[in-house]
Amino acid sequence: MGSKSSHSKPKLFTLSIISFFIVFVYLSISHSPKRHETIIHTLHNQKQPTEIFPRHVTKPSWYKYLENETKNTKFKIGLVNVYGTNVEVKDLHDEAELVNVHFRRVNQSVMWKDLFPEWIDENVLQKSSQCPEIPMPELDDYSDLDVVLARVPCANDTNVFRLQVNLVVANLLVKNGWGFRDVSREIYVVFVGPCSPMLEIFRCDDQIWYEGNAWIYKPDLRRLKQKVLLPVGTCQLASPFAESGQEEWRKYTSSGRNKKPREAYVTVLHSSESYVCGAIALAQSIILSNSTKDLILLVDNSISHESINALKLAGWKIKVIERIRNPHAKRGTYNEWNYSKLRIWQLVEYDKLIFVDADFLFFKNLDPFFMFPQLSAAGNCRHVFNSGIMIIEPSECTFKTLMEKTLTIVSYNGGDQGFLNEVFSWWHRWPAKLNYLKNFQTDERRKYEYPEDAYAMHYLGLKPWMCYKDYDCNWDVLEYRDFPNDRIHAKWWQVYDLMPKELQKFCDLTPQMDTRIRLERHKAKAANFSDGHWKIQVKDPRRLSDSDIY
Repeated sequence: MGSKSSHSKPKLFTLSIISFFIVFVYLSISHSPKRHETIIHTLHNQKQPTEIFPRHVTKPSWYKYLENETKNTKFKIGLVNVYGTNVEVKDLHDEAELVNVHFRRVNQSVMWKDLFPEWIDENVLQKSSQCPEIPMPELDDYSDLDVVLARVPCANDTNVFRLQVNLVVANLLVKNGWGFRDVSREIYVVFVGPCSPMLEIFRCDDQIWYEGNAWIYKPDLRRLKQKVLLPVGTCQLASPFAESGQEEWRKYTSSGRNKKPREAYVTVLHSSESYVCGAIALAQSIILSNSTKDLILLVDNSISHESINALKLAGWKIKVIERIRNPHAKRGTYNEWNYSKLRIWQLVEYDKLIFVDADFLFFKNLDPFFMFPQLSAAGNCRHVFNSGIMIIEPSECTFKTLMEKTLTIVSYNGGDQGFLNEVFSWWHRWPAKLNYLKNFQTDERRKYEYPEDAYAMHYLGLKPWMCYKDYDCNWDVLEYRDFPNDRIHAKWWQVYDLMPKELQKFCDLTPQMDTRIRLERHKAKAANFSDGHWKIQVKDPRRLSDSDIY
């Protein structure tokens, strides 16, 4: 009995040690996260049932929306400017095929003024080596994408990297969504982060969903393709690009295939009747150019019924508007109501409009320029465009966006041109001959020359109908002596002479105009201006007095 008891004690001790070790190991595992993860990793590699360690996946709201919209549950998503940011995509690895889109960031030495110079040699038509490089991805490496997910940099509207990211996204969408002759498949873009995409490239009409810091767009690929084919800035003329090729988008850039675009010229009269004569002459010159487009004139209640009837007779289709005040202008100033021009974006019955100021005259047919996208215009100075003639694409949501921006954006020149350049910082350069500015500040010789290849003349300074027919009265005013040109002045009066007699009376001089001209002639004589225009004997029958003031 004693011998049996002595042999059992070592066994009990051994069992106790083993039990203690098992408990210690269990407690160590249960309180060590790293060790726990190692065990899970081992189990995963051994293909244990995943239900043992279920992983809860929270899909982003935008992903759920796309699933519902497309009836798909798995997408191939191209990621642009996402890795290295705070955009969370790790939970999507099991839900979608994620492809990081690689592209070289634009050189930091490239500035906005390099992409949008004040002047270029418009006679050089080469399509390369004139604009700084904005690197794009190797697009062939990223095929069959269903969605592009991008984070737009938060920077001002003239930040080159911001533009690059928007163009990278646009090129990926066009590459993946455009078939041989038509749009063959739908593709979406999701912008995430605190900053939205550029309005100039991604139309608000194409936005289909928004929540928090995420926007979903289903882009009109016809319009988007046209934009990616154009130069990256105004460092090159847009013309050679838009005019080349026979792609279907070039013929039909409206929303429906084989649908003839609805297009028109448009101008605006508000606050006074001082430009009624100019609008009549503009319409006559457009008609004389054999244009086939509609002529739309927006007027407010300052234009009389008599003038409206004359404008209709001249060729305009009249639409009455409520004028828009510039919230940053002082009461009673010249620019108080010039934001009325924004109403043109509300003409949604048209696909495209070429806006023209009422102090223009057409010398040639401009109808072919409707092929260009919004916003195309001729340069003005620095990096900005002149809004006297430009092409826009009407949109009610764009109009609402513009109205919202009027509250926060202050125009650099106090007018609509400065405001529009702040909003549409990325634009396309038309040849200067489409908006030949009657301004000869930098070249005295041009005062006596007529640009034979000009399409349209922008009559700056004192307007022809505010002068005598006999000569350009800008000669008589010291602060306007950059603007006179007798040959260009005479071209305007040639159109006047072709007007019906009942329209010519709307270009008559008022007593105030007549008195002003005679006083300015007197000052020019007193100053003995060397051009000697003040010596010309005036024969204009519109003159109200037969004698000059001396």
